[in-house]
Amino acid sequence: MTGCYGDHGLEEETGRLLGEQGLSLGLAESCTGGMIASRITRVPGSSVYFAGGVVAYDNRVKEGVLGVPDGELAVYGAVSREVALSMARGAKRVLRTDIGLAVTGIAGPGGETPAKPVGLVYVALEGPRGALCRELRLKGDRREIREAACGAALELLRSYLLDNKLSYLQKKENEICR
Repeated sequence: MTGCYGDHGLEEETGRLLGEQGLSLGLAESCTGGMIASRITRVPGSSVYFAGGVVAYDNRVKEGVLGVPDGELAVYGAVSREVALSMARGAKRVLRTDIGLAVTGIAGPGGETPAKPVGLVYVALEGPRGALCRELRLKGDRREIREAACGAALELLRSYLLDNKLSYLQKKENEICR
């Protein structure tokens, strides 16, 4: 998987797809600490589709800015599918975008528990066609985990946008075939 400081192809492709589909993007980042936003904004013209991001490292920011219910944090913890989805929803709402993309995880070297090891990361997306979340078990040191989480979040976005494009093209094809 490409790291946040490697090849620019993934952020360029997602930017192109966002632009083609006329969709805007907002981010909520925890363990990546703004790396995804940095990667997206390296692409010239990204201001057309990228509204901004919230680095929600502390639970108070997750709750107060993104609107993650405190009950979710208490029951599931900050590193969970439920919180990742709420972060994506919050980014979409707060930044007034079509798509919210979020990442939360344990990059290490500390912070792990028996149930939540270093490398556990959730990437989530909420868009016009619903929400997606992927659980990842990443290996490596802190830098490698953060870079892999960044790439995984962009890949989730790319997959969503490609599926969106395919659905649109299939719909158009079905209209033509009638």
